[in-house]
Amino acid sequence: MSIRIVRLGTPRAPGEGLRVGTVRRPPRGVPKTEFASQDWYDVWYPNLAPSVETMKQAQEAETPAQWNAFVRKFKAEMAEPDASRSLDLLAALSHGTSLAVGCYCEDESHCHRSVLRALLAERGADIAG
Repeated sequence: MSIRIVRLGTPRAPGEGLRVGTVRRPPRGVPKTEFASQDWYDVWYPNLAPSVETMKQAQEAETPAQWNAFVRKFKAEMAEPDASRSLDLLAALSHGTSLAVGCYCEDESHCHRSVLRALLAERGADIAG
């Protein structure tokens, strides 16, 4: 049992479990009824996505300083009570069930899911490879 950090739309790993989309918007051009069958996500949970303003900051970050500014802002958003409780819940669930959280970005190192990985680890989540 563990939590995986994944790129949405990629093939699921064996035993991955429930896939949670931590994105601001659903995938374009994909019928809602096909989100799961096309390996996007089973549950859409934008509560753990950056705000639109913060997401734009990440997309425009070209330097390490700009990226670090995004990380600080996103971490502040994730410290808000609802987001913080959601992270606590996912961390706790990772010890008893298999699940995955993800985003569309190709490069995890330049994606909010890298921050989610760190925040979940800080909360003691069992994180798969």
